[in-house]
Formats: sequence, C-alpha cells, structure tokens
Amino acid sequence: MHSFVRTCKKLKEEEAAKLFYQIASAVAHCHDGGLVLRDLKLRKFIFKDEERSRVKLESLEDAYILRGNDDSLSDKHGCPAYVSPEILNTNGSYSGKAADVWSLGVMLYTMLVGRYPFHDIEPSSLFSKIRRGQFSIPETLSPKAKCLIRSILRREPTERLTSQEILDHPWFSTDFNVSNSGYGAKEVTDQLVPDVNMEEDSDPFFN
Repeated sequence: MHSFVRTCKKLKEEEAAKLFYQIASAVAHCHDGGLVLRDLKLRKFIFKDEERSRVKLESLEDAYILRGNDDSLSDKHGCPAYVSPEILNTNGSYSGKAADVWSLGVMLYTMLVGRYPFHDIEPSSLFSKIRRGQFSIPETLSPKAKCLIRSILRREPTERLTSQEILDHPWFSTDFNVSNSGYGAKEVTDQLVPDVNMEEDSDPFFN
C-alpha cells in the first residue's frame, strides 16, 4: 500500500474509502479479538488481487495479545511518522487500541493528501509536531472526509473514534456506499495473517 500511494501521489476519495474501509475492518476485527497491532502503517497492508481493490494485513509480528479487557501498554513500538502523541508524552502506560487508531488516521490522511500529516527530516522536530497534534487538511477534501480525519487524529486518546466507530462514519456511505459492499466478517477473518508471535517483541523502536 505504501508504494501504491506513493506512486499515485494521492488517492481519489472513492478509492481511498474502499481501501481504508478494509484496513479499518481488519484493525477492528483484531481489537475485538483482544489484539493490539502496534506499529501500524501502510507498509503492513498489501493487495490481494491484481485489480488492487482488496487489501490484507501482511503481518502480525508486532501485535500484542491482551490479557483481559485492559489494553494498557507501556512499551514504545512504532514508526516515527505514525506514532501517537501519548506514546511520546508518557513514561507510563497508554491505550494500545487508541494508539492503533491514531496510526489509522495517519494512514487515511496519507492516502487522501499524499503526505504525512506530521513530517520533518529531524526526528526531534517531527515528534514535537506530533505532540502538539496540529495539522492542516486541504480544502479540496470533502467535509465528511475532513470530519473523519479530525475525529481520528485527536490529541487526546479518549476523544478518538474507536476502530469500530470508524466503520460507522458517514463518509463511507457518501455516494460510494462502501459499508454495504459485501465486505463482511468472513472476509475480514480470511484476510488476516494467522501466525502471530505470542512473545512480546523485545526490540522496541524507541529506547
């Protein structure tokens, strides 16, 4: 997906909606099953057909299996451009699911705009921008697309949509009717990579 978006520069809203709905469905399926994906990014998703209309999650190698309903994590995994503010701001625990949702927001923004919402060649400057949570959205995007992006990329984790709530957003039913495209629970299950490392990754990105 990363190479595809980079080649296209940016995607039209209809195409982005169809692909992002599948991506968000995969994440929601994992969250419902007690799995936090961590290190979510476009590179983790690949096309499963020649028409480039269906995507699948390529790997679960960085995923963390929750033990109960508490999704609190303390380790700091993540790709710099996709990492959430709370991971940078705290030395304590944070919501793993909310951090995944933030990464989804970065993915959606990148698909629609053609660049990351937060970018800088200097890591310290990049992280400072992410901590502030301030970004601009092109006026060329539809109101519903802008609404969804803003509802995901909220600085406060508790204010973000959940992965399931993302799927219910009106943007997906705007003209292209993505949410009724027949992409059901079985398809979500089939697209996931079944092999997941049961041991917690001991090599986090951040030290």
